[in-house]
Parts: sequence; C-alpha cells; structure tokens
Amino acid sequence: MAYEDRYLQVQRPKFDCLLFDLDDTLYPLSSGLAAQCGKNIREYMVERLGIEESNVQQLGNLLYKNYGTTMSGLRAIGYDFDYDEYHSFVHGRLPYENLKPDPVLRSLLLNLPFRKIIFTNADKIHAAKVLSRLGLEDCFEGIICFETLNPTHKTVVSDDEDDIAFARSDSTTSFTTSSENFDIVGHFSKPDAGVGALPKTAIVCKPSDHAIEQALRIANIDPQRTLFFEDSVRNIQSGKRVGLHTVLVGTSQRVKGADYALESIHNIREAIPELWEVDKKTTDVKYSGSVAVEATVTA
Repeated sequence: MAYEDRYLQVQRPKFDCLLFDLDDTLYPLSSGLAAQCGKNIREYMVERLGIEESNVQQLGNLLYKNYGTTMSGLRAIGYDFDYDEYHSFVHGRLPYENLKPDPVLRSLLLNLPFRKIIFTNADKIHAAKVLSRLGLEDCFEGIICFETLNPTHKTVVSDDEDDIAFARSDSTTSFTTSSENFDIVGHFSKPDAGVGALPKTAIVCKPSDHAIEQALRIANIDPQRTLFFEDSVRNIQSGKRVGLHTVLVGTSQRVKGADYALESIHNIREAIPELWEVDKKTTDVKYSGSVAVEATVTA
C-alpha cells in the first residue's frame, strides 16, 4: 500500500526558481559589450575622476579583484560620484546593436515551468535595454539590479529588505566621502599587505555573499531549490556558499563550486534535461481525490 501511495502523491520538482545573471550569460562574450564596458570604465576614471591614465589599468584590476566591481572599489577608496551618471557613462555608449533577438533562448525560457528572475550588478536601464534587444523582456518575473540592492536615496544602505523592491526606480544621490582617497596600489605594494585592512564599500554587489543573500530575501527565493546561472567563477562560488545550485555559463569545464557547466546558455536543455521532465512527471501521476495546490508567492 505504501508503494502505491508514492505514485498517488504529486512529485515535487527539485527546483522551483531559476536565477540568471545577465551580461555574458544570456548572450555571448563575443558580442563585444564587455570589452567596450571595460574601456568606458577606464575612460570614466580618467575623464570624470581625474585619475592618471598610466595608473588606471592597475588600479582598476585591484578594485575589481577586491571589491567585485570597479565601481564598488572606487566608492570604497573614497571617490565620490553620482551613480546614475556613472552608469550612463559606462553603459550609454555600449554597442547594443550587436545584440540580436534570440528566439531559440526565448522558446527555451518560456517552456521552463519555473520562476525566472534576473540578478545583475548592472543598473535597471542597462538590463532593460539588453533584454529588449534579445527579445526576452517578458520572459522573467523580475529584475534584481544595482538599484534593488542599493537604495541610494538614503545616506546609509539599509539591511531591511522591506525597504527594497525589484528594479527600484528611486533617484540616486552620492554618499559623502573623505578628502583623501585610500592608496590601494600602494597598499598592495607592501610585502605584508592583506585584504583585512581595506576600507569597506557602501555598494552592495556580487560576488559578496551578503549581496546574494539579500537578493534571495528580496525575491523570496529558497536557495536549496534554485538554479543560479552565471558566467563568473567567483560569483558561482559565492552562490554555492549561500546554498544555491550553480550553473557556470561560457565553458563546458566545471570548476569548484559549479554543479553544471554550459558552453552556451543554448545548451541548457542538453546539459540539464531534468528541467524539462517536470511536466512529464506531473502528467504521469495518478491522482486520487482532491490535491491541495500550493499558491505561488511573487516577490
């Protein structure tokens, strides 16, 4: 009887949410957007922040390595700038025309019976442009972006997720800053330099565990039942630490922290076929009497 009862119960799928990074995940690195974005960041550092061009490459590398994004690092070491202006400068001149509608990916996404959410460090305007160019703007429940995690209308970033929403549209203001900037290049030139002495950043972003945990709370996501798609190895490893199932996109070689690895997001069906087995398992189940259906909670 117990054996028969197993087939009378609705089989709960392993996953109920798919969390997608945006840039270089939903479209290939070969699009050229990442290269141009890096160029624009370096130009911003020179033109708007007055950093010597000869120092930009080394400084940018150190900031990206230690803070997750160059923007986050610039803010940490003392540079004061308007976040909207930064995003406009860095993303406003990207070759969006290189992105074309992707009907194959659109079909894959629309046929996946799970919650689907974007999680990007980029701003909401950039995210909307990319999704529109790819023809995917209606494939996701919501977007967790820079503004979501950084409600910068306040002077202090809040840890209260009730104060934050998907793709928040509040105006941006700069934080105050000290008159002197921290010399991170000089810091790491010392033989005993360590990351513990680095100043903290006011910006919340991947790969910070806190940023990922905050995103999960905002969207009401259970990490144990979520697949996290990312092109960044360090973001994948952070996601794994907070309990997410992880998919590295852009290579077929799995690394530490990645449960799956895809050369392209288009390979999702071949690499993770169980995602498409949910409907089949459900239709194969024989029901007896009424079954309570759990309501979907939308963040």
